[in-house]
Amino acid sequence: MADAKVIPFDDDRSRSGSASRPARRRTGAGSGGGRGDGSTAPVSALPGGRLPESPSDGAEGAQDPQRPQEEAVGGVGAPADAGGGWDRRIAGGLAFLRRRVTGDYEVDEFGYDKELTDQVLMSALRPLADKYFRVEVKGIENIPSDGGALIVANHSGTLPLDGLMLQVAVHDNHPAERHLRLLAADLVFHLPVVNELARKAGHTLACAEDAQRLLELGEIVGVMPEGFKGIGKPFGDRYKLQRFGRGGFVSTALRAGAPIVPCSIVGAEEIYPMIGNAKTLARLLGFPYFPITPTFPWLGPLGAVPLPTKWTIQFGEPIPTDGYPPEAAEDPMLMFNLTDQVREQIQHTLYKLLVQRRSVFF
Repeated sequence: MADAKVIPFDDDRSRSGSASRPARRRTGAGSGGGRGDGSTAPVSALPGGRLPESPSDGAEGAQDPQRPQEEAVGGVGAPADAGGGWDRRIAGGLAFLRRRVTGDYEVDEFGYDKELTDQVLMSALRPLADKYFRVEVKGIENIPSDGGALIVANHSGTLPLDGLMLQVAVHDNHPAERHLRLLAADLVFHLPVVNELARKAGHTLACAEDAQRLLELGEIVGVMPEGFKGIGKPFGDRYKLQRFGRGGFVSTALRAGAPIVPCSIVGAEEIYPMIGNAKTLARLLGFPYFPITPTFPWLGPLGAVPLPTKWTIQFGEPIPTDGYPPEAAEDPMLMFNLTDQVREQIQHTLYKLLVQRRSVFF
């Protein structure tokens, strides 16, 4: 593989180029034991029992004793989802496959496939977030319900699982079920298979042009300014933020007038404790680093299984940018101050969460 080229986030060059059906009630002569002439058979009380009240005698909408409950495919009297739920799922899955085969689905100008993301990718990542890492989300109310916003988070973990877990956390915990559009380094889009999946999941190149376009469209955009310096740092430097670059993400937020939401992620640092870096092998493969952990490469593919750490993702108070004049995006001192403010807020929250954490795994 050719050497990967990392495009800095503040690079201004252009980038390269269904609702379920409600259950029905049975009607007609075949349901409820009614007579063929349309009259209703008399109801006798059981010994020691009492006759049920008629709709006219009781509350409005009382259930007819001769009428079964909501019909389900499983049969009369069965719960509404017994059998029918599986039938609807199978029918929905077949309809989904038909649309994929025939090409009857939509992607946006960045290649984002909302249907595939919701029904396949999110469903695959959700057990990892909920059951394996047991992600706890705090401060989700700091993400606006509509309009653009830029989420700035720390980056760690040797492999970029923190970005995927952040994507699930935003969608599953936000009341509006908003989708996070992550900005990724160009290495992601040079890897086979990963390239296509990243585009389908809404990821795009980490350049100012794409980021500003998404923010102006009212999207939630996620960026991790540490880049490879953060995700590939040694285990001894865990939870110590690396340099945030020259503040390109601040400039983009200022141009779009979008708030900046600091985000702190605890738990990702320990999934692959990086105790070494095979730099020569990394250069041969075209990777920014080649991790050596207590389990990898010694245990082979088994060593690639992440440790089941307990995660916490906290979103901080948003920093508004719409009050600045348009020329503020060109002010280097303002960009430096806002960048430092965001970095310090993330670092402070990381330390606070670490103090509150009982254990790496619980």
